[in-house]
Amino acid sequence: MSASLQGETQPTVYRFKLGGFEAATILDSKAIRQPLHPAYGANAPAEEIHALAQANNIDTARFEHPNIPTLVNTGKELVLFDTGNGALPREYEALKTRMPPGQLAERLALLGHKPEDIDVVVLTHGHPDHIGGLVEGGKPVYPNARYVFGAAEYDFWKKNEGVREARVFNQKLFMTICEPLADRATFIKPGDEVVGGIHAVDAAGHSPGLMAFHIESDGKRFMVTADTVTQYVMAVQRPEWHFEMDDDKDKAVATRRRMLDMLATEKLFFASFHMPFPGIGWIDRTSAGYRWVPHSYQLNL
Repeated sequence: MSASLQGETQPTVYRFKLGGFEAATILDSKAIRQPLHPAYGANAPAEEIHALAQANNIDTARFEHPNIPTLVNTGKELVLFDTGNGALPREYEALKTRMPPGQLAERLALLGHKPEDIDVVVLTHGHPDHIGGLVEGGKPVYPNARYVFGAAEYDFWKKNEGVREARVFNQKLFMTICEPLADRATFIKPGDEVVGGIHAVDAAGHSPGLMAFHIESDGKRFMVTADTVTQYVMAVQRPEWHFEMDDDKDKAVATRRRMLDMLATEKLFFASFHMPFPGIGWIDRTSAGYRWVPHSYQLNL
């Protein structure tokens, strides 16, 4: 008798209580990228990156890069932060081999929701893996939602000034997807309220207008940090190392340091778009700097 191998499987949704709110993270998709250097640490010797990876049992030849949107149910509104890859790999030849198709809309059903149920879609920034699930076949995937863009982020892509060469396609994609949604959008700045209990936080660097979001209900606090910290070892233990996808690398380093310090000082737990699923954890200070402490059962109690 033989048993056929079934392939990998893993959880794809995680929901928890946050005061009077519910929050959930959803695995939209994941890519395996290679190699670890110079994607991380192009401004440092490869030997240092490899040594840190080996000390943390990470493969130096490849790394997992998940996409994890966050959903917050305030009891009045369903607020979705970012939309994953969506149909981009099917609809754009240039992206077919660069990213896997998104599964966010389908996986909402595992949480008891349909795309039509989403009231607010918040875009932390305009990179493809965050805006890709907004439309499919030219039609909005979340037809009843209002959209929230950072004003600085939206203006950057619309004005098309200072866009680096690696983001030329991104700029065209942003305008194709997002400009038609502008008449149903709210444009905010850091400090502004999205809905009651959710406020924007400046996190610019990875993109010119990247925003994180502070969420609070009944004294319970949580952060959606988007792409401020994009890898649980490289970006946390060595925040000064460059990440190739950061648009303003020096500003991204400064923002990473500021955000890590805030998370550690205030002992805030947070969701990060590219951390290991469910993408939730804490930042602790160490003698060398910081470390990522992943969620285990703390939020289940």
